[in-house]
Amino acid sequence: MSNSKKLDKNALRFNQGAIVILTAAAFLLQLPWLIAIIAAVLLVGTIFPSAGLFKLIYFHIARPLGILKPILVEEDSAPHQFAQGLGGVFLLLSFISLQFNLNILGWALSLIVIALALINLTVNFCLGCYIYFQLNKLGLLHHTSASRG
Repeated sequence: MSNSKKLDKNALRFNQGAIVILTAAAFLLQLPWLIAIIAAVLLVGTIFPSAGLFKLIYFHIARPLGILKPILVEEDSAPHQFAQGLGGVFLLLSFISLQFNLNILGWALSLIVIALALINLTVNFCLGCYIYFQLNKLGLLHHTSASRG
């Protein structure tokens, strides 16, 4: 469904920045409920891309106010959606772990999400995208991507 088309890199960066800031705040303030909300936002945005809260804020507030300008590239959005879904699953597992007082595991999973989103934001390497491309190469994904990696 998400074949190669124009992708706004700043929308991805805004999403990653929101994940880093909010997940770090949840960790620093010890707010498991915030982890649950971020997980829900990521998972809903993965299943229904047009309903992604961070994307909506970017497209309806940040861009119109001129806070960020679009950087359009010809790129498949599927690997990024996959990566976002992985982040959502990690945060869901984090929240569940925290509910069972597995605090080290729960917060470690959140810190992994922070670290990977920060790496993607700063050096433009998306581990979730890399995993997507490897699974696609192995024929384990049903999505046929126009871009090969």
